Amino acid sequence: MPANEPNSIHDFLDYLRFQKRYSENTIISYENDLNSFFEFLFLEYKINDLKEITASIVRTWLASLKENKCSSKTVNRKISSLKSFFKYQLKIKNLSISPVAAIASLKVSRKLPSFIQEKDLDTLLKHDYFPETFSGKTDFLIFEILYQTGIRRNELIHLKEIDVDKSSGMIKVLGKGNKERFIPVSNQLLNLIHEYITEKRKEFSEVEEFLLVNKKGKKLDPKYIYNVVKENLSKVSTNERKSPHILRHSFATHLTNNGAEINAIKELLGHSSLAATQIYTNNSIEKLKEVYRQAHPKSEE
Repeated sequence: MPANEPNSIHDFLDYLRFQKRYSENTIISYENDLNSFFEFLFLEYKINDLKEITASIVRTWLASLKENKCSSKTVNRKISSLKSFFKYQLKIKNLSISPVAAIASLKVSRKLPSFIQEKDLDTLLKHDYFPETFSGKTDFLIFEILYQTGIRRNELIHLKEIDVDKSSGMIKVLGKGNKERFIPVSNQLLNLIHEYITEKRKEFSEVEEFLLVNKKGKKLDPKYIYNVVKENLSKVSTNERKSPHILRHSFATHLTNNGAEINAIKELLGHSSLAATQIYTNNSIEKLKEVYRQAHPKSEE
């Protein structure tokens, strides 16, 4: 890799970390993409100056990714990383022209987001699938919070006791880019959280600031939540996808199906643009089509 490029990447990552306040996972993703790109430049072109990078060279790299069976979605993420990196170089006046300005993202066929049926989640949460142990209560609350709020797994992990405001019926969530949003929750969920906190204080002499903890009283890790969701969804659903994120999709889809306004769903999910939220309306349209096919006497004509 050219000797000066690690510094360019390092400065950019510091900008993302300290000024944009991106999550560490997002920063690692940018770092991997940029290291991959500059390694390609060094091996193929021996380039040692940002000003030597052209759109043609970038396209050659993107073509090599496709030849190595990278999906269009992955390639688009790498394009996005490069665009952000070179936009920063323009900002600090290292460059006057971005070599990726004219490079467009690849077309990606968007699949409808998968979700769990309401009846299946109702079955899971209203029957005795969770044991009356502290761990069982933790697992149950994981499901209730994820499904009732639509928050991301990482947002759940970092949810703190002080983020739950029983008087206003809201919880405060710290989302991507350290953006705060407030989500209204039911009295039923607030009572569950209160009971859980009380139980946690009985269970452990030293209490974590984070709302949900494992059997040792420590903050939950991502793998634990994934395993809990997958194991319990397997009891009630035949859906192939059983990750925590599918509960977020279910939250948004069920709201849409029941008439929620799309802008409100956008705010609840913490999306930065409406385009990311609008895909859930497609699920709703598909549901209407299915109802029509099943119920209308002329649907087969």
